[in-house]
Amino acid sequence: MASKRLTTRITLTDVAKRAGVGTASVDRVINDRGNVSEEVSKRVLQAAKELGLRRMLPQSHRRLIRIDVILARPELPLIARMGFEFRRLSTSLDRSIIIHRTVLEDERAETLAKALTKTSCDAVVSYMQDHPIVHAAVEELSAKGIPVVTVISDVPGSARIGYAGTNHYKAGRSASYFTTKMGRSPGPIVILCNHLGFQSHADRVRGFCQFLVEKAPGWHVAEVVEGGDDRMHSELRLREVFQKHRDTVAIYNVGAANIGVARAIRADLLDVRPVFVGHELTSNTAAFLREGLMSIAIDQSPELQVRLAVDLILRHFAFFGHDQAPFPLETEVPTVLYGPENIPNPLPF
Repeated sequence: MASKRLTTRITLTDVAKRAGVGTASVDRVINDRGNVSEEVSKRVLQAAKELGLRRMLPQSHRRLIRIDVILARPELPLIARMGFEFRRLSTSLDRSIIIHRTVLEDERAETLAKALTKTSCDAVVSYMQDHPIVHAAVEELSAKGIPVVTVISDVPGSARIGYAGTNHYKAGRSASYFTTKMGRSPGPIVILCNHLGFQSHADRVRGFCQFLVEKAPGWHVAEVVEGGDDRMHSELRLREVFQKHRDTVAIYNVGAANIGVARAIRADLLDVRPVFVGHELTSNTAAFLREGLMSIAIDQSPELQVRLAVDLILRHFAFFGHDQAPFPLETEVPTVLYGPENIPNPLPF
């Protein structure tokens, strides 16, 4: 057999005979054209390998996997970055993996739950509130064999197969550490968030406050403001709080309304210019950092979240063969700290 391989040209007809199928089926498998059953594909590939067909063979038969990426409020910088990263990743994926994008009008639990249960895809990636109706929707998909992976904000205890995101409790503690180290002296702090129904925001606030209690005597949270990640509403709410607490020495923005925070600071309602710690590297936060208005930005690496989320789904469907090296499975996406001296130029998004 070895000498025949060296002296005889192996044809598709030879492969068809050995596999017990027609040459048209062999052509579709070898050239990865689809429309062939998994059993036939495996027989053809095995026959081609045994005969020593001198062709670049597909790794294996792969089913079509459609991933529904459900994101709300694309006007928010982080969500825009997530959408950009999913689009960028989709250009480098195997063509048997198709990423669909569903954009929601709002991020209410009811809106997301409805979108989850209506999906026609094989898997779902989304961020969501930790709410009973969301848990029920994820459970319904799981019962149908549709895996769900969360990004940005998790729903721990649900039927989702994994969370591709950062540890928000640690991020909150880190924000508290840097806030107290960069502040001139201990004093009141104002926290701004979307609302505490999101696990990510609740955990950040909890981590921030617990660090103060444990390791920062003299520092305290004067007020937690829920601004809905709306820049105008957040600015108005902060102005009201600043007038009540003119001695505020630091602001921690848990969410997306960094422009609202910047405008409230520039209104000069406080006795001193406060330390401003927030999240996500964007064109706006990069400008605030360079200006000195913002002290530090804690970025949650959306590009890594996107890659890990897709990887978790592909692992669920046993997409990777034994001889392949998939993206390493990490249990926690690292955060990146940005100050004025390490901002990428140009920004990578």
